[in-house]
Formats: sequence, C-alpha cells, structure tokens
Amino acid sequence: MFALVDCNNFYASCEKLFRPDLATTPVVVLSNNDGCVVARSKEAKALGVKMGVPVFQVRDLMRQHGILAFSSNYALYADISQRVMSTLEAMAPGVEVYSIDEAFIDLSGLQMLQSLSEFGRAIRQRIQKWQGITVCVGIAPSKTLAKLANHAAKTWPKTGGVVDLTCKSRQRKLLALLPVNEVWGIGGKLTKRLQQLGINTALQLADAAPAYIRQHFSVVVERTVRELNGESCLELEQIAATKKQIISSRSFGQRITDKQQMREAISEYISRACSKLRQEQQQAKHLTVFLRTSPFSDKDAPYSASKSVELEAPASDTRLFLAKAMQLLDGLWVNGYRYAKAGVMLADFYDPGVYQPGLFDQPEAGGQTAAYQKLMQLMDKLNAKHSKTIWFASQGGKQEWSMKREMLSPAYTTNWRELPVVR
Repeated sequence: MFALVDCNNFYASCEKLFRPDLATTPVVVLSNNDGCVVARSKEAKALGVKMGVPVFQVRDLMRQHGILAFSSNYALYADISQRVMSTLEAMAPGVEVYSIDEAFIDLSGLQMLQSLSEFGRAIRQRIQKWQGITVCVGIAPSKTLAKLANHAAKTWPKTGGVVDLTCKSRQRKLLALLPVNEVWGIGGKLTKRLQQLGINTALQLADAAPAYIRQHFSVVVERTVRELNGESCLELEQIAATKKQIISSRSFGQRITDKQQMREAISEYISRACSKLRQEQQQAKHLTVFLRTSPFSDKDAPYSASKSVELEAPASDTRLFLAKAMQLLDGLWVNGYRYAKAGVMLADFYDPGVYQPGLFDQPEAGGQTAAYQKLMQLMDKLNAKHSKTIWFASQGGKQEWSMKREMLSPAYTTNWRELPVVR
C-alpha cells in the first residue's frame, strides 16, 4: 500500500506561512527574473490567473483584485519542504521524496494496526500543526492509483483532503470520473493516440488488455494499465538516484556586455555546481560552459555557443573547475553582444577513489589531497550554516547581473537577520 502526500499550492503556502495577514489574499509566485506566474494560491486560481502566464498580461487583473506577487524564494521553499519530509519520515516506515512538495510513503502492514484513512488524516493534521502547510493524501495499492487518489482529495473538498482507494469498487468509480489525461505518465500525445482507439477515461484504459496496449504503445504504458488495476509495478525508491549531470544556469537580471561581469557569473555558477557535486559525494571529469543572447528579443543579434573540456582525472575542487571555466570563456566571448543567459554543466561522474588513472597521467593542480578536501569541506560547512560566508573573489561582490527578484520575501527560517519579529 502506498500514500502520496502532496502540499497544496506549496510555494504560495510558504509565502503565506509567516504572513497571517494574507490568509485570504490572492497570492502568486513568479519565475526567475519575475517573468511568469509559477504558483498560485487558491484565491488567485479562483480569479482566473493561469499557470505560466507572463506577469505583464495580468497586471490589470492583479491591480483590480489586489493580487499580491512574490519573487521565488527558493531557500524558504527548500527549508519548509525538508521539514515536511522529516515529519513524514518520523511517521512512516519508508518515504520517497518525489519532488519538493510531494512524497510517496510505504503503508505496507499499517492497515493491520489502524484504518489507513485515519492514518492519512493524522498525517494531514500533524503537518498542518507542525509546519503550517496543508497537504492532501491519496492512498492506494499502487503509485499510479495513489496519484489519482490524491488528485481526488484535492478536487473534492468533501473528502476532507484524504482519499483511500483500498476498495476495488471505489477505484473503478473514481477512474470512471477522470479523463485519461489525468493518469500519471499519460501526456498530450499519448492522450490523442488513446482517444483514437476510443479510450477517453482512466477506467477505459484500466479495462484495456495489457498485451494490446503494449503492442500499440510500450511496456511503460502497459505497466500503467496494470497499476490502474491495483497491481504494483513501481517500487518505493527511498534512495535518490545519483545525478548524471549538474547544470547551474540563470537568465541575467540585465543584459551583460562586459566580460568581467560574465566572469563573475560563470564563477558563481561553477561554485554552485561544485558544491552540489560534493553534496552528491561525486567527482566530475567533464565541464561545459555555454552562453547566449536572448532568442526572443528583436534588439539582440542571435548568438549561442558552448565549449567543453575533459579533465585529466575526476575532481570536485571548485578552484580547478574555475580555472578551466575561465579558459573556456576566453574562447566563447565575442564583444558586441548583449548576453541574456549563461551556465555551466558538470558531467561524467565518478565515486571518489574509483577512477583508475593511466600510468603516465599527471594529476591536475590542486588534486584530491587531504588539504584540498578539508578546505572544500570547510567552505561547504560554513556556507551551509551561514549562507555564503566564504566565496571566491572571481564571483564578485555586487553581482549587478544577478537574477532580478524585486519582490523577494525574507529568509524567515534560514537567516538569523530575517527571523520574524513579534511585536
């Protein structure tokens, strides 16, 4: 048995968490550089604000109804997410963090001790009390059914935020109500092909012969059919898969025409990427640097380029990647362009101590020495605790090119200077 726990309107809920005065105020959260709407409170949804709409298109609607906008506060959202997931891990025998606001949990055997619906309500109540975040819980014998149960819990308020699909008849009743495109993994193209075969509802897909579906589609869709019939084909993944690559990239808050500013941006991205690499306890052998102008602007001439380099041996030393990145940037930079975006990618990962060098290979400067490891560990520890306490001079100080976030809320839970004050 599985449960899917999903936080409601998560980004918007985090913004309201320390602002009780906004309890009934429509709120939207904006994308990088405050460009588009990426999250909406239930009040904003009711007013017709669509997901992904550019902000300039809804300015009048926002003024008319007093819709409040916030820049994305990723540090806040990540911290609240971690607290929610920790609460789930204390309540359930197994938890798979599926996304920043969703988690599958293992309920196997719990039905022998208590009602699964009661357990779902206990989850909902504890997270509401401890974190102040409202969640919905979908319970079912497969992940795909748990997803649909969660969708029902969100769609119909009378469910009280918890739907238990243990009963076969309840499963079929819900599947009959939902269009096939609501099924997890069934996208737009698959929906059109299924509709051509007369499969319009989730129940019709569940009743299709698995062999027939596999013949016309794939083993993945066949597995979905089996999951819809309560046959668990997807196991709980409690250990996150190791990343195959790490990309650090952002659109700039303003166009970059100065090479020194671009050096600062690339240095910042390298620092972030290497920090993530060490968090994964990995080393990388491949580095790519890329930059481009805006493809959507009539004022900017089109230009997009990238360059890569292979290291002699895998590493995770920020200093080493910084030196390589600056060399690549020298070969990419062309004067006269207004650059809108740049980034770096680390790839070809190895576990520490696994790579076998050649007999005549020369170690890179600043190789995997004990002194290097202590230095990087110290940087990571200080920056994790106090938020960018130590950085490389090449990253710059003011970073005027950085992402525009003019409506950023305080770091309520991760910065001592921005803790909420009760007067």
